[in-house]
Amino acid sequence: MTASSDDSGDLWVFAYGSLMWRPGFEALERRKARLVGAHRALCVYSFVHRGTPEKPGLVLGLDRGGNCRGIAYRVAADKREQTIAYLREREQVTMVYLEAWRQVWLDDDPRESVRALCYIVDRGHEQYAGNLTAAEQLHYCRQGHGRSGANRDYVIATVEELEAMGVRDHALHMLAQQLKGN
Repeated sequence: MTASSDDSGDLWVFAYGSLMWRPGFEALERRKARLVGAHRALCVYSFVHRGTPEKPGLVLGLDRGGNCRGIAYRVAADKREQTIAYLREREQVTMVYLEAWRQVWLDDDPRESVRALCYIVDRGHEQYAGNLTAAEQLHYCRQGHGRSGANRDYVIATVEELEAMGVRDHALHMLAQQLKGN
């Protein structure tokens, strides 16, 4: 694994799923951010955090194309290595994500951007689910339960965070409504 594009200063981390509402690390700053060139998608079979190999759940990944609104966290330089180690332990349990550095724009301001650590889905990994139908997504999210809890709760918490940010992802919102039984 690579450390970073700049091993000195503060670390920026781009969050698009559970890191938005449960980062698990100390941050100096939390800003709305946009990543161009990848989009948020329920495209990863979860074998650990929200499912098992026998009954997979379905979690978010950054997949190629489009753009994604999320959160950029700024971590103090002296917490950089500790935070990267934590993220690798959390996000790389099965190595389904590629650790990458991408430019993200803060607060939708085209003049303000930072290089941030991102976890992009590895399309060649066995857990890459690709573009599932809404019915398939619902099935996996209903059945999934793993080390971090019920898949249903993961989707609902992500949608609640997106709503708090003023972001509406129609397909994800519809799935959350179905999972709530509405």
